[in-house]
Amino acid sequence: MSIPFDQSNIRWNTLEGLDHVHFHVCAVDEEKRIVDILFKFDANSKIALHRHRCDYVTVVLQGELRIYRANGDLKEVRPVGSYVSTPGDGEAHTEGGGDVDVIAFFSNRNVTGNVYDILDPDLNVVAQFGIPEFKALMEAQGPAVKAA
Repeated sequence: MSIPFDQSNIRWNTLEGLDHVHFHVCAVDEEKRIVDILFKFDANSKIALHRHRCDYVTVVLQGELRIYRANGDLKEVRPVGSYVSTPGDGEAHTEGGGDVDVIAFFSNRNVTGNVYDILDPDLNVVAQFGIPEFKALMEAQGPAVKAA
């Protein structure tokens, strides 16, 4: 049994049209080309189809991260505590939580363009998020944690 991740001081944010996902932008470093984000994916749900455009590291802090191929087949399950380093421009996929909400830290590295391309079912790009978008989201979300 794993202990739930204490998220009481995290300001979770959402974006209209992107269901089953909450985020908190931890850092955007334009000079080092890094975008660090905490994501919370709803239990037994899938987020939007997307592609990671840059290298990234994932650390699962709560629950299990389930990764699905574009056709919906389960590709991989990452348990709590897993650390995975993945190159960018991989296959399109979706992600979601297992039986509990999953919380995972994503450190996006070597960002030269987009961090994520959001895709429709035909793999057409419908939205893009890069450093400028994450910088704006970070500025809009307010302080890093709620005041005690």
